[in-house]
Amino acid sequence: MKIEDLDDSSSDLQTANHRTVDYDSRRQIVAVDAKRALVGAGARILFYPTLLYNVFRNKIQTEFRWWDQVDQFLLLGAVPFPKDVPRLKQLNVGGVITLNEPYETLVPSSLYRAHDIDHLVIPTRDYLFAPSFEDIDRAVNFIHKNATRCRTTYVHCKAGRGRSTTIVLCYLVEYKHMTPISALEYVRSRRPRVLLAPSQWKAVQEYKHWRSVSAATSASSGDAVLITKADLEGYNSPSKGKELALVPRVSKTSPMIAKLSCLFASLKVSSNSGPVSLKLTETPAC
Repeated sequence: MKIEDLDDSSSDLQTANHRTVDYDSRRQIVAVDAKRALVGAGARILFYPTLLYNVFRNKIQTEFRWWDQVDQFLLLGAVPFPKDVPRLKQLNVGGVITLNEPYETLVPSSLYRAHDIDHLVIPTRDYLFAPSFEDIDRAVNFIHKNATRCRTTYVHCKAGRGRSTTIVLCYLVEYKHMTPISALEYVRSRRPRVLLAPSQWKAVQEYKHWRSVSAATSASSGDAVLITKADLEGYNSPSKGKELALVPRVSKTSPMIAKLSCLFASLKVSSNSGPVSLKLTETPAC
């Protein structure tokens, strides 16, 4: 009886611990969601006051520019107004990356398309948040694609300080081979008021590593060849003296797969009316 009581109490203790862990994880999720909701509400309240403040400073301070040229085909700046679209077209802008949430976006995609400007929208919450690595990668490749076509990309958020700067820094790290520190110093020399939140700076520092791991994973997955029973179905029927060569479809770019191609090409199936026999013929070295 005592043993049973101890087991029951141990089980109850484990269940209680499990419930505690579950409760803690749920509490953390609720805390994060509450933080996002609170920041989102504050961002909505502050959007128009801070936008008007930036417009006012842009009017009275010549050094407070709405956008700045960071690279030959790259502009970094604040949210554009509809009247800015023709001006951007004159500056050879062929693509715009918007990091704003919908309530912050002042120019519809249709207006960009009317001026032959591609529009990539990556909604990101203001102040404390960074885009995901997948979204950063999309934006970085978008900039690079435009640059190879000699088209300028305008990257913006609300003020051109945090979210948009995160994308620009990752582009400089990936395609201009800068370190995160040197990229930040360079961008600050072009646009002094840039300012990153801790999560945004962390994303810049870890983006290169994430991209390397992602590329390595994609490369390794391409070397696997799976041959199932269904691939060999139908070869138990009489072939009336004809020889059949098994030549699988393989990629020519992988040495390992090329060797498998040579091996399977050497397998010939011959049969008269009896069971099928496989003959391994001599083939040249691959």
